[in-house]
Formats: sequence, C-alpha cells, structure tokens
Amino acid sequence: MNGRDEGAVACAATPVVQLPSVDRMLRLPTVIPLIERHGRTFVTEEVRGLLAAYREGMLRAEATGPHSEAALLAALRTRIEARLAPAIRPVFNLTGTVLHTNLGRALLPDEAIAVLVASMRAPVNLEFDLDTGGRGDRDALVEALICELTGAEAATVVNNNAAAVLLSVAALCARREVIVSRGELVEIGGAFRMPDVMKVAGAKLVEVGTTNRTHPRDYADAIGARTALVMKVHASNYAITGFTSAVAEDELAHLAHERGIPFAIDLGSGSLVDLSAYGLPREPTPRQALQAGADIVTFSGDKLLGGPQAGLIVGKAEWVRRIRKHPLKRALRVSKLTLAALEATLALYRHPEQLAKRLPTLRLLTRPVQEIETLAQRVAPAMARALGAAFAVTVGAVQSQIGSGSLPVELLASAGLFIRCRADGRSSGRRLAGLARALRALPMPVLGRVADDALVLDLRTLTDEPTFVAQLRHLTLDRGPS
Repeated sequence: MNGRDEGAVACAATPVVQLPSVDRMLRLPTVIPLIERHGRTFVTEEVRGLLAAYREGMLRAEATGPHSEAALLAALRTRIEARLAPAIRPVFNLTGTVLHTNLGRALLPDEAIAVLVASMRAPVNLEFDLDTGGRGDRDALVEALICELTGAEAATVVNNNAAAVLLSVAALCARREVIVSRGELVEIGGAFRMPDVMKVAGAKLVEVGTTNRTHPRDYADAIGARTALVMKVHASNYAITGFTSAVAEDELAHLAHERGIPFAIDLGSGSLVDLSAYGLPREPTPRQALQAGADIVTFSGDKLLGGPQAGLIVGKAEWVRRIRKHPLKRALRVSKLTLAALEATLALYRHPEQLAKRLPTLRLLTRPVQEIETLAQRVAPAMARALGAAFAVTVGAVQSQIGSGSLPVELLASAGLFIRCRADGRSSGRRLAGLARALRALPMPVLGRVADDALVLDLRTLTDEPTFVAQLRHLTLDRGPS
C-alpha cells in the first residue's frame, strides 16, 4: 500500500460522523443560555463555523480531538468570547515611555471621564445656544477657557496638532509662501513631515538658514511679495546640539510684523504650565509664545497638556477667524466627546496647587523615584514566583522618557524589574522574546522593553498594582528550546 492509499484509509477511518449537526447543538440545554445572551443568528453562525473547523481538521487527519458535548461547548464558548472581545484593550504600559503614541498618549483625568460618560448618555448642547435658543458654535464650548489659560484673543480646536498646522497654513497661505528654518523641518510619527503638510495645504515652503544655524538675515532676505507667513517650529521631538544658532521668537515676530506678515509658532507638545515648577525640564508654553509676539500658536491636547487627542489653535482674533472659516475646518472638527474631555481637563488648570494630583500625566511625570522603587520591591517576589527557576528577577534603576516627541533628550530617574535568563547561551534572546509574548498574552497585556540582555519593566506608570500581581498566575511561559 502506497502513501496515498494509507492517507485515504486514515481519512476514511476518521470519525466525522461523531460530530453533531448544527440543529442538534443549538438544542442542547447548555447552548440555550448562549442563544438568550447573544441571539440565535450569531450563535448559529459560530456553531456552524466551529463544526466546519472540526470537520476540516478531521478530514485532513490533522487531529481528531475530543468531540464530547462538554468539549464542543467549551470550544464554542471560547470561540464566541474571542469573536466578541474588543479590539481596543487596556494594557500595562511598562515600556518606560510615559506618553506613548502607540498606546494612546495621555491618560484622561477622572473628571474628564465622568463628563465623557455623561455626554454619551444624553443629547448635549454641542451646537445649540441655550441662551438664545438658536444654533451655536461648538468652539464656543471651550474657547473662553482656552483663552483664559493661554492669554489668546481667540481659539479653535481640530482633531490633532498636525491638523492644526495644516488648517492654519491652508487658511493663511494658500498659493503663497511660508518661511521656515531648515533646522525646524521636523518629521513626526508615521513619516509625516512638515514639508508634506505645507504641500498638502497648498502653500510653497521656503527654507532658510542651515540645519544647525539660522540667523535673522536669513528670514529677512527670504521675505518677499508672495510671503504669507513666517513660522517657527519648536523642536519638541529632537534636539540639535553643538554649533547651533536660532532666532528668538520675539525677534522673529518683530521682523515679521515689520513686514506686515503674521508670525506662527508650532509648539507641538504644548504644556500649559511651567514644568520647571514641578521639577521637570522647562518647556515653552502657548502663553509665552503669544507674549513673544506670535499671532498663531498650535499645540497638541494629548501630550503634556494631558487631555484627549486634539489640536488647539490660539492667537489673534483676526487670524483665528480666518482659520475657522476655512472649508477644511468642518472636515477636521472634533466631536462632542473630545470637547467634553478637553473642557474638563482644561478646567483642572484653574487649580494649579492640585494639578499634580488630579492630572494623570503630571502625576506620573512627577512620581517620586523612591515610591517607584518601593513598588518594584513589592511586586518583584510575585513576578519571580510566576516565572519560576528559569528567570532571575531583580530590581534596578532605569530611565523613563516623557514620549510623544516631548522633551526628547530629557530622562526621568525611575525603577523597574530586570528579568534575565538564568542559563547563559545563544537562546537567551529567544527566551526573552517568548517571555515578552507571554506577558502580552495576559488578560491585561504587559508591555516592557528588551535591553542589556534583560526584559525591563519600568514601573513609573504602574498604578494598578493589585490587578498586575493577581493576573501573573495566568502567565504561561513559552519554554522553547533551551
């Protein structure tokens, strides 16, 4: 008998007939509660898919598996849970990057979350003036508060800071020129570059100076009849050191205004307070930019500000009015959810003495290193027990970074867990990668980083210690080759 004949016999002997029909499974008493909870249509499709998967595997003689009623029901429940599990899941961000772009950046304060929930449960006055009974402007919900905190004459909000720059340039500079220093032509995440923003906005970019040095005369020589805007871009996501020179904001504003041209500053991260007052590196604020003479200032809502994803445009009323009237504004406008969360977050800044406690971003950035070390000492034994003898767990000093392009060269002293393979060898990297996968497979995935032949978990951002420790019992290690 050849191999093909043997395969045919194996397939013929496979007990496909042991599987129940779809109708029979749906009538099982144990399946009825699933139908009552999820509906007959959904459960029927899942039963059909489950039985088809079993039959396909059996016909290929890959695995016969257990086909008891209990086993099929367990498989059905697992299949349904997997199908209904949300794609967006909470994770433990122990990467050492506080404002992690890929993990959603700033955590919202409780006040913002409460307002978000309330605004989702009922109609709101998004564009309705409660005083006049007529149509309102959604910007009016937050404009006064933004102006109060920044010193601006007017403000508008779009869905992120890239959109804020795009809209500002499109409204003020279409088919005309924007002057920017070469050293400020930044690229942000996803290969999105400042020159691309200018091009999409319909403006011509005029680069001045060199990568490391730009002087007042470079701007002065470039200003011409077609110049519509002079822009300064804050280097929030990189730093050039050494032989450098840049023109101060007030000097550049004076030059632009002397030639009758508006001056804009893109701050990117957009801290609303002097961070040095909290022991953090200083970052320019919108108020300082406006006081230096900027007509328009753009910045993010979900970075150092600590709120939802948004792009804020503040400045002189005449320029903000033109920006607000541009057709792109409607395409880039934010929803009631963003406005509700933004207003609640901004309101916290009215109470500066309590800000470090009530604003999660600032609370995490200012967390005392001793507190983090104590936390690491508490959770290290639980991690060691979960990992067993294959790995060694130690507590050590690490350096956190702020993230999302904010203060890129500034690091914060922190503490974390260092997990290393006890057995040296070329397989240690593979075993650490397997451990990282196992941590990501936990009910609430744990994300760290591999460095210095160790999996490092920076605990600066660990705020739910009980959940973190409790779920370690579910850790299933990928042993792999030793």
